[in-house]
Amino acid sequence: MSPTLDSVRELDRRDPLADFKARFALPEGVIYLDGNSLGAQPVDAREALAATRDQWRDELIKGWNQGWFDAPERLGDLLAPLIGAAAGEVIVNDNISINIFKLLGYITESQGRSRPVILSEGGNFPTDGYIAQGLCRLAGFEHRVLPEGAELADYLDERVAAVVLSQVNYRTGRQRDMAAITAQVHERGAEVVWDLAHSAGALPVDLNGSGARYAVGCTYKYLNGGPGAPAFIYVHKDHQEGGWQPLSGWHGHAAPFAFDGDYAPAPGVTRFRSGTHSALIYAPLEASLRLWQEVDMAALREKSLALGELFRDCLADLLEAEGIEDITPAQAERGSQVAFIHREHGYAIVQALIARGVIGDYREPGLMRFGFTPLYLSYEDVWQAARHFREVVESREYLEARFQVRSEVT
Repeated sequence: MSPTLDSVRELDRRDPLADFKARFALPEGVIYLDGNSLGAQPVDAREALAATRDQWRDELIKGWNQGWFDAPERLGDLLAPLIGAAAGEVIVNDNISINIFKLLGYITESQGRSRPVILSEGGNFPTDGYIAQGLCRLAGFEHRVLPEGAELADYLDERVAAVVLSQVNYRTGRQRDMAAITAQVHERGAEVVWDLAHSAGALPVDLNGSGARYAVGCTYKYLNGGPGAPAFIYVHKDHQEGGWQPLSGWHGHAAPFAFDGDYAPAPGVTRFRSGTHSALIYAPLEASLRLWQEVDMAALREKSLALGELFRDCLADLLEAEGIEDITPAQAERGSQVAFIHREHGYAIVQALIARGVIGDYREPGLMRFGFTPLYLSYEDVWQAARHFREVVESREYLEARFQVRSEVT
């Protein structure tokens, strides 16, 4: 039986996370299903950014001693519980691409360059593989690709230094078993760098409990840090003194204001800093991370899965009738998104939905992604989004010429 409007409103009345929605500045008339690409703006983030702007005006350079300089470590400690890390194991800086480069360089140097192969995955978000390729060209290493769907064990040998893997696949939303894979890689003498771009803030993550030593992630998706918000890097406390990281900038120096001529790595996770960061981009992220301290991650996960199932239940008969493929994984293996494929008209369907105020996103070829962010999505939002989807498809509204025009960013 298809869910009714009354039934979803009852779910909203019982939702323990319902009050969080009022803490986000959402546009009127918009149902936002693209938090897996860019999270919504927390109300407190706007105020935090204004306060830092005023601090810059009033305090000028003194601001660096008033919370700006130590922001990477401070925010790292705020973020750590959300990904199952301890204080002093996470630093917030740079972006995922730069942080992967740091970790791959650090790992291979720590191994004495005895393992000259970096393995990345096919079907993953491309930047992870691009960075692995770049490091291999620079260092004279070999880059190998794990084909999508292949067995990892078949590609691990004594030459592999590190494997770069996403915990949640950005296309399908499929979640990997972090603990099992980490143990498998470590047993073969290699390291794994986990990309948490589509899991941090989307589901409970347990880096320490899974035996993970290295990870990266972004904060502008589910963590709502804002466009271009800094990424993060995780290094287990027992593996922070293995050597230099290759982007050895002055903020990662043991004594940056001594201005020594030679580099000496800072102790602990601070050595993974590089150059000067922008205090302005840290301010909204810090406001969001403080909001996240109030979130029950188990409740978040339960609601995330329920929202995704509601969307699919509302559309199950339509998808089959219209030849739209549902590639969403089973709940036990799912992140926080639903993925449909319509190879011919997927882009146009998403554009028609956006015109109605239902914002999802599109990835080639034919992939329609819908992210479910429980802090600011209600059950009624999802029910209404499914209604719009049905109307767009059944009426063939998506065939209108205006929905065929491609934008630079899709």
